[in-house]
Amino acid sequence: MTEPSLWMQKVADDPQHSHWYVERFRKLEREGTDVYGEARLIDAMAARGSHILDAGCGPGRTGGYLHRAGHHVVGVDVDPVLIAAAEEDHPGPRWIVQDLAELDLPAVGIDEPFDLIVSAGNVMAFLAPSTRISVLERLRTHLREDGRAVIGFGAGRGYPFSDFLKDTARAGFTPDVLLSTWDVRPIADDSDFLVAVLRNSD
Repeated sequence: MTEPSLWMQKVADDPQHSHWYVERFRKLEREGTDVYGEARLIDAMAARGSHILDAGCGPGRTGGYLHRAGHHVVGVDVDPVLIAAAEEDHPGPRWIVQDLAELDLPAVGIDEPFDLIVSAGNVMAFLAPSTRISVLERLRTHLREDGRAVIGFGAGRGYPFSDFLKDTARAGFTPDVLLSTWDVRPIADDSDFLVAVLRNSD
């Protein structure tokens, strides 16, 4: 049996947590806060009309932006409350409830591999540690041979960047670029955030 993600463990402890998270980002957007920095980077990397997977999509802000920019977007999240919010706030993409540790989009009729996969919002840090490599492997199997995965998360969340990079190698990825922010600042030894642009090792 797959170990539940740290996110779903948090939800089990506090059933209102997902609703709080949804309203937090709705409030930020109403106040004019820029919540689309991750999406702008992915859009810049993608040819118009690309097939993009938003892995751990949450309430849909990144995938929704990319859909409006003209891409074909599928968003996946383990939390049905977040998927319901994505469907309400960002219609257009296909939003799916699935655990990334068991990701199988052909099983729901999505057979075409993706040009780009984005995983923003500290998704990797919310995975159960026992599932980290399997999640990376499943992302890789959904990627085109020449596609790229872009994964970002913060330091101090129980998943050292060095461990993550070792796991990506075990899963068959090679880093193309390592950054410290979504606005393309270079990585440094003391960076408190990592954005890794990965490609297939084969």
